[in-house]
Amino acid sequence: MGTIIDSINRQQLKEHVPDIFPGDTVRVSVKVVEGNRERLQAFEGTVLRLGKSGPARSVTVRRVAHGVGVERTFLVNSPRVDKIEVVRRGDVRRARLYYLRDRVGKATRIREKRT
Repeated sequence: MGTIIDSINRQQLKEHVPDIFPGDTVRVSVKVVEGNRERLQAFEGTVLRLGKSGPARSVTVRRVAHGVGVERTFLVNSPRVDKIEVVRRGDVRRARLYYLRDRVGKATRIREKRT
């Protein structure tokens, strides 16, 4: 029974998904349907958390738009998510970056990981 579920899960996983970690700045291209047309819309922000694994894998991204913090949770393997690009790698010590919600301006900056 477990092997049947595993085979179905494997079919639903996307290939070419980059390694994403909390603190990274990512650009997520999302398919948006407006009437009968479909277009791609980019959402760029900092990864606050990673959720679950397998086909239900998700990533929560936060950005500040017009002075208002916006957080969106994307299912990585969803057909609505076209691609995910890592813009820069962040160097943080936490798995959940909820403390960024309370910060404004330059205080929200995250060190870039040195390679």
